[in-house]
Amino acid sequence: MTYLAKPPLHHPTLEKNRVGYTRRDYEGKISTLCAGCGHDSISAAIVQACWELDIEPHRVAKLSGIGCSSKTPDYFLGASHGFNTVHGRMPSVLTGANLANRDLLYLGVSGDGDSASIGLGQFAHAMRRGVRMAYIVENNGVYGLTKGQFSATADQGSKSKKGVVNSDSPVDLVGMALQLGATYVARGFSGNKAQLVPLIKGAIQHGGAAFIDVVSPCVAFNNHPGSTKSYDWVREHNEAVSRIDFISLETQSAGEPEPGEAVDVRQHDGSLLRLRSLHAGYDPTDRRKAMACMQEYQARGEIATGLLYVDPLATDLHTALNTSAQPLNALSEAQLCPGAAALDKLNAALR
Repeated sequence: MTYLAKPPLHHPTLEKNRVGYTRRDYEGKISTLCAGCGHDSISAAIVQACWELDIEPHRVAKLSGIGCSSKTPDYFLGASHGFNTVHGRMPSVLTGANLANRDLLYLGVSGDGDSASIGLGQFAHAMRRGVRMAYIVENNGVYGLTKGQFSATADQGSKSKKGVVNSDSPVDLVGMALQLGATYVARGFSGNKAQLVPLIKGAIQHGGAAFIDVVSPCVAFNNHPGSTKSYDWVREHNEAVSRIDFISLETQSAGEPEPGEAVDVRQHDGSLLRLRSLHAGYDPTDRRKAMACMQEYQARGEIATGLLYVDPLATDLHTALNTSAQPLNALSEAQLCPGAAALDKLNAALR
């Protein structure tokens, strides 16, 4: 008999964060993904990031589409709000929820099939509109639920488990996010939790559209010789271009960097991202240089990881629309429907 419920009792000595939660309190149900799936490592990184940020689980809204990756929100933050949308439509549903209640922290979880194929238009508009969210794509290059066909992010020339060579050019979601105006763009690897956790922490606290592409090998269909998204290939071909340290409000006064050693980017809530470039001349606050760097790495057959770009002056969709500081779902009927005179005045202004 298989049990899919975790025991409700926790050991009384488990460490608690500042808001009184243990790491176990940020977990969800037991995963039904394949043993060794990179997606489970991403779920563990999300759990660790939220615990370290002292986020109350009920302040998070997690949304997903369809696919192996879109199942994962069931495996973390079990006490948060959740909505599993239809294939490729997560960004628009998240946008609507964000406009209705700006007080929640929005976490969008998707996959390469969900975002780079049927949901490509949805992804593009969420990025260009600056919807405040942490958009995480768990990218394995295949359709794991339908027996491993190539997805739109599969590299040209890579081989399937059956030996078929992919002849199509890949969709580069990182390059698109940079072009479309995302203000926080990163790439991680599910096999490198030490790098991934601070990237997720920075994305959650960012004041605009934050996008993280996480290469996450599929152990069932895309973890073999010839695959460019296997554990071995990614470990051999990825190189970090920057290192990020997330510094909270409570600790930011400690350990100030030496001049020229690092760049501090202040987040909207006052926390700091301390960026250390690992390559001479690389500036993660310069969008054009970031795009050029990604293309250079791609031409060499390598994967650039780390925080690739961040805009220190990021704004979001609420700023652009000049919406009410009070969440729309908390406004009274009188505020939402001010009457015919107010409507006439508004219509006159549009003539």
